[in-house]
Amino acid sequence: MTTTPRAGSTPAPTRGATTAAPTHPSAPDAPPASPRDRGIVLLFLGLMVTMLLASLNQTVLSSALPTIVGELDGVEHMSWVITAFILASTITMPIYGKVSDVLGRKPLLLTAILLFMVGSVIGAVAGDMNVLIVGRTVQGLGGGGLMILSQAAIADVIPARERGRYMGIMGAVFAVSSVAGPLLGGWFTEGPGWRWVFWINIPLGVVAALAVIFLLHLPKKARGAERVRHDYLGMALMAVATTALVLVGTWGGSQYAWGSATILGLVALAVVAAVAFVLVEKRADEPIIPLHLFADRNFTVTTIAALATGIAMFGAIGYMPTYLQMATGASATVAGLLMIPMMGSLLVTSVVTGQMVSRTGRYKVLPIVGSLILGVGLALLSTVEADTATPMICVFLAVIGIGLGGSMQILTLIVQNSFPLREVGTATAANNYFRQVGATLGSAVVGSVFIARLTTLLAEKFPQGTGSAGGTGSLTPDLVQSLPDGVRALVIESYNEALVPLFLYMVPLAIIAAIALCFVHEKPLATSVEHEIAAESLAEGQLLVTDADEGSDAVGQTEDVSAGTRPER
Repeated sequence: MTTTPRAGSTPAPTRGATTAAPTHPSAPDAPPASPRDRGIVLLFLGLMVTMLLASLNQTVLSSALPTIVGELDGVEHMSWVITAFILASTITMPIYGKVSDVLGRKPLLLTAILLFMVGSVIGAVAGDMNVLIVGRTVQGLGGGGLMILSQAAIADVIPARERGRYMGIMGAVFAVSSVAGPLLGGWFTEGPGWRWVFWINIPLGVVAALAVIFLLHLPKKARGAERVRHDYLGMALMAVATTALVLVGTWGGSQYAWGSATILGLVALAVVAAVAFVLVEKRADEPIIPLHLFADRNFTVTTIAALATGIAMFGAIGYMPTYLQMATGASATVAGLLMIPMMGSLLVTSVVTGQMVSRTGRYKVLPIVGSLILGVGLALLSTVEADTATPMICVFLAVIGIGLGGSMQILTLIVQNSFPLREVGTATAANNYFRQVGATLGSAVVGSVFIARLTTLLAEKFPQGTGSAGGTGSLTPDLVQSLPDGVRALVIESYNEALVPLFLYMVPLAIIAAIALCFVHEKPLATSVEHEIAAESLAEGQLLVTDADEGSDAVGQTEDVSAGTRPER
């Protein structure tokens, strides 16, 4: 039993004292759930709502996209509707992670939710593709914080050994939203209209904000954190490098030739900005992405794996609902339903692997196997032809879901277990940043190549003057299905030839991820959570009397166990 100071006593702790929140091992005579346990459950539910808000909007437009670009006559900008959100969220991830480590999660989460809601309103009232893309960009500025801070807040209160099951459920939330997103997008498109894809975010945002305000109570940061010199120059250089890199993937081979002055200039800009970023980070007092993170082998190899997985994942699934609508004649709603096998297998695998990690404490083999299964699924998907039976396509998608479910959330757990709690937000955000860079590049490059190939194929099959669709920019699923049989077959064949072969090119990425993960050092999962809290919180008697758990030799953990600090307000 560890006795801690009560209010009215005169302890003399120093600023930056360390405490560790205990785990509660199960026992036959375990007492009923404590208020702390109930608080964690409520907190987790609130963070799930926040994660749902972000993840839902990565997929909700997928089934509505063909109709949107048809109505707004902007198929040439189709990839930017997806890319703009991912790009904005990618740039802001490390910023949210670093700043929240200094100032706390709560104010940053509320800011992210507000930005997301503002972006949703802009998207809902958009009258053309440019305004729509602006709305998606603002959504992304908030979405980056929603995704990162939800994961970091869990690490603040749940020990790594127990965190596996929670991260598994987070993965399940992603899976459910990935299914619900296309379904909602399809239902809104066929019902009240696609603009409700954006309006629905307003009530969800209000719920998420209320959950954060009333349920998120984390330890108070040490006084003086507000005076930290933030790495503004590093933020700007990272934004420039990331944007230039994504523009290369988006414009290369479509709007500009790969060897054009524009593309080569962007490549040079990305390289110069990246080099300058590294130099700035070496000298910054509080770098956005501290370079010492890369000295940890687990961080480096999981980052490589996350980057490769992100490219493969978003490159593969970003345009599948569009393909299913065009190739199979499915409605937007049905196209969303056809993604259920993939997300269902991802959900089940994510939860099961999370439970396995929490039960056994072993985690190295699972993401390696998951990456290999992902490669198999991509190879299978590359065999799809215009007349392939829809159930067979669903089976291939389910295989991809199993691979993703076995790796995504475990990679985050490995990173969080490798660093002390004061750096968890930064490390989680940095790892997710590179995953999102992969997602951005995957979405941008696949979208760019797909659109370029589709435009070329349609031009070949429908020479100028014989086109029956009024131009490729206004092709919608309904219009394709209304075409004469012979013409419709040629359009579907063009979609198949433009997209499906790209999946085979992604298989090496899954193999690279598996090879990188073979070098993970399987550190013991921590059984306690370390907190650095303000000295005044200790003096005010914010600690409780708790039973001590066994310590852990994992990085950043201590054998001292006590719990509770003054929450953020």
